[in-house]
Amino acid sequence: MSKKEVIDPVTRVEGHGKITIELDDDGDVEDTQFHVTEFRGFEEFVEGRPVWEMPEITARICGICPVSHQLAAAKAVDEIADVEIPEGAYKLRELLHMGQVLQSHALSFFYLSSPDLVLGYDADPEKRNIEGVLEENPQLAERGIDLRSFGQDVIATLGDKKVHPDFAIGGGVTNTLDREDGQQLLEQSEDLDTYVRETIDLLQEIFAEMDDDTLDYATYETGYMGLVDEDGGLEHYDGDIRLVDEDGDLLEEIDDGDYADIIGERSEDWSYLKFPYYKGRDFEDGQYRVGPLGRLNAVDQLRTPQAQEEFERYMDAADGPVHERSTYYHWARLIEILYCIERIRELLDDDDVYDGVPNVPTKPEKNNGVGVIEAPRGTLIHEYDVDDTGKVTNANFIVATTHNNGAMNKGVRTAAEKFVDGPEIPEGTLNKMESVIRCYDPCLSCSTHAIGDMPLEVTVEQDGEVLDEVSR
Repeated sequence: MSKKEVIDPVTRVEGHGKITIELDDDGDVEDTQFHVTEFRGFEEFVEGRPVWEMPEITARICGICPVSHQLAAAKAVDEIADVEIPEGAYKLRELLHMGQVLQSHALSFFYLSSPDLVLGYDADPEKRNIEGVLEENPQLAERGIDLRSFGQDVIATLGDKKVHPDFAIGGGVTNTLDREDGQQLLEQSEDLDTYVRETIDLLQEIFAEMDDDTLDYATYETGYMGLVDEDGGLEHYDGDIRLVDEDGDLLEEIDDGDYADIIGERSEDWSYLKFPYYKGRDFEDGQYRVGPLGRLNAVDQLRTPQAQEEFERYMDAADGPVHERSTYYHWARLIEILYCIERIRELLDDDDVYDGVPNVPTKPEKNNGVGVIEAPRGTLIHEYDVDDTGKVTNANFIVATTHNNGAMNKGVRTAAEKFVDGPEIPEGTLNKMESVIRCYDPCLSCSTHAIGDMPLEVTVEQDGEVLDEVSR
């Protein structure tokens, strides 16, 4: 009888996708595919628009990380205008971005992933959500809300809105920060670092009690990529692109504008999401990971004291020179939240964010510009070609989730091979396969510019026949 496995709608994933599991004659997993099935196409419809509009337009790609797109576009405009933005504007952009990374990471960990970690992958789906966490561990849920609210307040203080702020423009930012507002944010941040460190301790307790199959269910070798500062430290706003191999050894470290020298892109007919890979290797061996796990595997240090302390603890727990477990994305994400809190405080103590020059005049000087930034989910690239009047003639975006596409497919494959035994798949197993994707906190709307309802469908096939169908 023809059946189909469906998770409809998927819980706690931002985007629209489908997983296909193909079985051999013995009922063992033969192949898996993670499809992304929606398409909107920002790269096409920005053509013909003035490049100065790109920070405003491309921010609408996403409601979760609009700041990241706005800043990547603004950096590309800076390059086209051939300007160096004022020091105060540079720091204000970074401050905005730290608020963005913090609130997005808090959403991912506390709202989307903690239900699995706190309640269990096999918990009742009706309770396996943030409300269930609030009932089981009220303090954890409330702290998640406080952390996300703080990040959003940083964004709103600078750009007047928590979502789609009006702040970053080509040549700088629209305004500086009022000192009274800065002081209020500093006071609001007082207990947040303690919240994060206690949550890291809780996560270690959860990992210690987790069975090995679950802890290791999506562990595999890849490369790792992220931006680094001149000392090899963690960098989210501006830096060189560093790519390391599966042993943590350096493969490339280049200026961010030269990304096309090392990153290739390929398409498959079963997904709208492209497959980037490292050009120095073949496609299969050239897969790499970005985002919190990728960044912490690529960097040498973190420049804030508490985050550095937690980073050292994190790396000491690795089985080798890097962390391969996808489940450790959650740990890395918490460390980055701590880093953001400390960095926000440093920037709020800097006179430049209050008294600096916000922007400089711009006009088109070059016909190409690239802006690269570390979005919460990983390296985000905007590239624009423009004519002599500044109108966009071509655009290319490589979004963080796109970089992780190959790795997510590997993760689904390893999870399926470990947990799927025949065509009947228990609900808890389906959730573990979903949770592989949740480790990466994908924004499929960003990566393919999807719109509409966001279900995930899982299909089990054997010899081309659909075997099983479950709906929830």
